[in-house]
Amino acid sequence: MPVKNAMTFDFLHSAYGGESMAHMRYLIWAEVARKEGFPNIGKLFEAIAYAERVHAGNHFREIGGSTADATVTAGAVFGTGKTVENLQGAINGELHEVKQMYPVYLNAAEFQKEPGAQRSFHFALEAEKIHAALFQKAQNAAKEGKDVELKSVYVCPVCGHTILDGAPDSCPICGAKKELYVKF
Repeated sequence: MPVKNAMTFDFLHSAYGGESMAHMRYLIWAEVARKEGFPNIGKLFEAIAYAERVHAGNHFREIGGSTADATVTAGAVFGTGKTVENLQGAINGELHEVKQMYPVYLNAAEFQKEPGAQRSFHFALEAEKIHAALFQKAQNAAKEGKDVELKSVYVCPVCGHTILDGAPDSCPICGAKKELYVKF
């Protein structure tokens, strides 16, 4: 069922645009990291790109309604630098979503009684907190010329929860079962 309120509708479009751009930006930055000798940071970028795709997909589904054109305004980081710089761009983007964007979007969806949008914004907000911390960990290693230590990255395909080296029995954000997690 499509959202009923114009503000939440616009926020879903904006969030979809931002998450879509983050997805592509992280895939590009994964290539840069690998070329610079940081395969694990590349893996982390790739896994979180998948999580951003999950968020975009959730927002897209909640927009609902018939197919139509829309102008989308979304904040984004642009450019490609060295891996340490790209990680700072990722950290900045994730923290913007955590401290600015998603709290406002979630508040509006709650106020306007849009439960699907509430769920979608909540899932993204909680996952982005984790993404910011993971990118910070990776940047700390890269600043020392080292790759981040990890064996694998697991991402929940329902909400984008991201965790290193093993999936939990159930997702702490959405409750999805361990078997659903995608391993990178």
